[in-house]
Amino acid sequence: MTPQERKLWYLFLRKYPVKFYKQRIIESFIADFYCCAAKLVIEIDGSQHYEEQGLAYDAERTAILEGHGLEVLRFSNREIDTQFDVVCEHIDNIVKKRCEENDEQ
Repeated sequence: MTPQERKLWYLFLRKYPVKFYKQRIIESFIADFYCCAAKLVIEIDGSQHYEEQGLAYDAERTAILEGHGLEVLRFSNREIDTQFDVVCEHIDNIVKKRCEENDEQ
C-alpha cells in the first residue's frame, strides 16, 4: 500500500463499523478498498492516474466495476494528505446512503 492508502486504512477504514477489505480482487482488477455491504470501491490515485493513459484506463475500469453494481470513489493522494477529514466524511456519507438503499431493495 502507498502511504496515503495506509493512512486511510489505519486511521479510518480498518475500524469502520461497516466491513472494508483492502487490496480486493474484482474481475481482473485489484481495488484499493472494497465494501461489500455498500457495494463500494475506493481508489486512491497517484499522479500517473491523471495522465492521458491513466485516465483512459481508469474510465474503462470504472465502467466495468459499475457494471457489477458498484460505485467507485476516487481520491487523489493530495486529498488524503490535505483534506483527510473531508475525505472520511464523504466516504461515511456514501456508505450510509448506499447501505440504506441496499436494505430497501
